[in-house]
Amino acid sequence: MSKASGINIGSNELAFATVMQPNQANQFGNIHGGEIMKLMDNVAGALAHRYAKSNVVTARVEEIQFLNPIMVGAYVFCKGKIAYVGNTSMEIFITVDVVQDLSDFEDSERALEAFFTMVSLDVTGRPHKVPAYEPATDEEKELYKIAERRRENARKARHRR
Repeated sequence: MSKASGINIGSNELAFATVMQPNQANQFGNIHGGEIMKLMDNVAGALAHRYAKSNVVTARVEEIQFLNPIMVGAYVFCKGKIAYVGNTSMEIFITVDVVQDLSDFEDSERALEAFFTMVSLDVTGRPHKVPAYEPATDEEKELYKIAERRRENARKARHRR
């Protein structure tokens, strides 16, 4: 059983912390990538649901980068931020930081990061309009620009096919 806690940061951010358990790992103690991807998807879904105030589904996961291994017993901090909001979808930037040595919480390292596209659905399962998003801080504005460029590049790539 994982020890977990949810941390409400703000309306456009959400975080989740847990300690990784042996049942989430291979025989060498490395946590399965799918376990971490599930945590990331849960954070993206919870944040998108809270923002849109509707059912949401994962439409796309892009650029998952496994940067560092995560071992049994590690403290994992998964954080989601709204990066961009379209008409019916939201881009959520997810980061996963890990502390392998539980005696030193100041020594965390980035383990994974990815962009999740979440789509808001109405009660009939059709795409549903979401509230507009206005980034306020410099960090939010920069993340918005990055997500906007990514979306435009993805749109161009789809039209080239």
